[in-house]
Amino acid sequence: MRAFSYHRAQSPAEAAAIAARTPGAKFIAGGTNLLDLMKLEIETPQHLIDVNGLALDKIEATPGGGLRIGALVRNTDLASDQRVRRDYGVLSRALLAGASAQLRNRATTAGNLLQRTRCPYFYDTNQPCNKRQPGSGCAAIGGYSRNHAILGASEACIATHPSDMAVAMQLLEATVETVKPDGATRVIPIADFHRLPGTTPHVENALLPGELITSVTLPKPLGGTHVYRKVRDRASYAFALVSVAAVILPDGNGRVALGGVAHKPWRVPDADASMPRGPQAVAERLLSGARPSAESAFKLPLVQRTLASVFADTRKG
Repeated sequence: MRAFSYHRAQSPAEAAAIAARTPGAKFIAGGTNLLDLMKLEIETPQHLIDVNGLALDKIEATPGGGLRIGALVRNTDLASDQRVRRDYGVLSRALLAGASAQLRNRATTAGNLLQRTRCPYFYDTNQPCNKRQPGSGCAAIGGYSRNHAILGASEACIATHPSDMAVAMQLLEATVETVKPDGATRVIPIADFHRLPGTTPHVENALLPGELITSVTLPKPLGGTHVYRKVRDRASYAFALVSVAAVILPDGNGRVALGGVAHKPWRVPDADASMPRGPQAVAERLLSGARPSAESAFKLPLVQRTLASVFADTRKG
């Protein structure tokens, strides 16, 4: 790990301003992803801005009937909150499917949204990776690609986003609230927050330089049956090969989103509209335009079967 300087921020606006004017600065809270990347010298920040003291660790009701979740709310606390368990069950289930209990005790809401891919070529500094070093190439294309994207990928990157929580947030149509270096605030719909790789896979989200996430807001509850189904190689501490987040209403309508298949949580409006027609119709819409490699092609039937199991279990319930 390389040497760095350190500052404990006193306010969100101060943190954003320092980050914007300090070359190589990074925010740190739980550090569950950043510290690993620093040890491997994938991330080499020259300055760390500690935001743990900013009182952004509350879950509060909003006037519109939803919840505002502070950026520093730990994953364990969010998953166990009675309001989240009652009204946003898909979010609680997604959080509990991620990482380990020890990591969930440290990981934060904002950090979970911002965590970086677990592509093995991204972590291997001997291999070319456009996310790590723009313009160097993508070793995953033509390499071992079993765990990689089948949707929304590009000639520059086929990595997937690792977050379970972000898939549920996408389904719930959350909004991300931020403060910019000039002190102004901004609200970003979660659908616009994570980016597809295109020709710039190193630009992973919509944040401006120095911009700090302060909270994530959930709209009023949807009702219905909430499901998060994660298919992985191990029963715990493993990232999704495929995950399905779904809310199914009594009339058969609802919403569905996928994880483990793209550079961002994957949701298609036409798939939501197809839910009354059953899992096969939903799968056709979600997987339209898929371009798997020979090694990742198994994800196509895996999505179909996971969706079918979600629908079948909902009918039993």
